[in-house]
Amino acid sequence: MPSINPIQLDNILHRGVTDIIVESEFVRLLEEGKPLRLKMGFDPSRPDIHLGHAVGLRKLRELQEIGHQVVLIVGDWTAQIGDPSGQSATRQMLSAEEVRENAQTYLKQFFKVVDKSKTETVWQSEWFGKFTLDNVFDLTRRFTVAQFLARDDFANRYNAQQPIAITELLYPLLQAYDSVAINSDVEFGGSDQRFNLLVGRDLQGMLGQRQQQCFIMPLLVGTDGSQKMSKSLNNYIGVDEPASDMYGKIMSIPDHLIMSYLELTTSTSKQDLTQINKEIQAESVNPMDIKKMLARDIVSQFHDESSARESELTFVRTVQQGNEPEDIKTLFMQFSTNAEDSNKSLTINFVDLITSENLANSKSEAKRLISQNAVSINGVSSNSETNMVHPNDIIRVGRRRFLKIVEG
Repeated sequence: MPSINPIQLDNILHRGVTDIIVESEFVRLLEEGKPLRLKMGFDPSRPDIHLGHAVGLRKLRELQEIGHQVVLIVGDWTAQIGDPSGQSATRQMLSAEEVRENAQTYLKQFFKVVDKSKTETVWQSEWFGKFTLDNVFDLTRRFTVAQFLARDDFANRYNAQQPIAITELLYPLLQAYDSVAINSDVEFGGSDQRFNLLVGRDLQGMLGQRQQQCFIMPLLVGTDGSQKMSKSLNNYIGVDEPASDMYGKIMSIPDHLIMSYLELTTSTSKQDLTQINKEIQAESVNPMDIKKMLARDIVSQFHDESSARESELTFVRTVQQGNEPEDIKTLFMQFSTNAEDSNKSLTINFVDLITSENLANSKSEAKRLISQNAVSINGVSSNSETNMVHPNDIIRVGRRRFLKIVEG
């Protein structure tokens, strides 16, 4: 394996990392020069991943490029239980079919970041499919209920007298056993997964394995500027989104997130990060220009440089200059003639229209956008869910999504 220079080592240990348990042990393993088995598991409880997930994947790719082995675990069993992290109530269980469908989408998107040819992909069912009740009892007797109630999300729900299903208590045990099953050397997870990673480390020690090191990754703040990136909070930037949508969402982040996004989602050098931060603090640079640089970088990662350039032109034309895009989406509709004004018109439900044309992810989001005056017809905002449209009307949803109504 290639040797690691001090700059590389500093980046591995400290860039985009909240904590390493135990850092000195991890450094010693690196110095031994043997390929390490790097574990990251994912529960395909939803079909898509976002930039927040990519923070950990970038670290995996960094270690992968110097010869270490990534082991990607598809949590087809734990996804059916549901990890309560950050939840205030019991999660709904998924069917095995839903899990498989989500997993295929997940894998495609993961390999936008991680090198597929250097990744070992395994499914939990490879070992849990053979589990007996004896195996489950053997796991449960190694930990106490008090240990698990010390976990923040369990403790909060217990104190609030909210239900905690027995299956949820099994979740950390099953995730921990994954580390045993693949003989993990290092596990990666967000700061909300610290408890689960440590249970895996403890279980390995109980079963006679060398204990894994735990890489705790920061949680990327979403586009709202305050809460962690999450699809349920609708503050996410999906890695599989169209280039123009991805670019526009990045441009919408608050200025105070610029530096963290540059550090966690790009390969901008430490020296450049320091210089950019100085310029922002001194107000000698327009934050908009830095965000454009950030947006070009991220869009290039998940699409290509040409898409990034086109997305920037579209952003300038539609957002900064207020014009509609050149390649505006069109919808052909049949119109009747209004007897009173002789104009062709049609009254339609905008919630259904916006949702069916993928201008919003759901009807609830469409209703929210309409109520917030984020939907306009020919530049005039409307907070009504039912509107009259005419041929060649242009509907704008938010700042970046357009639809032209065409007779036909």
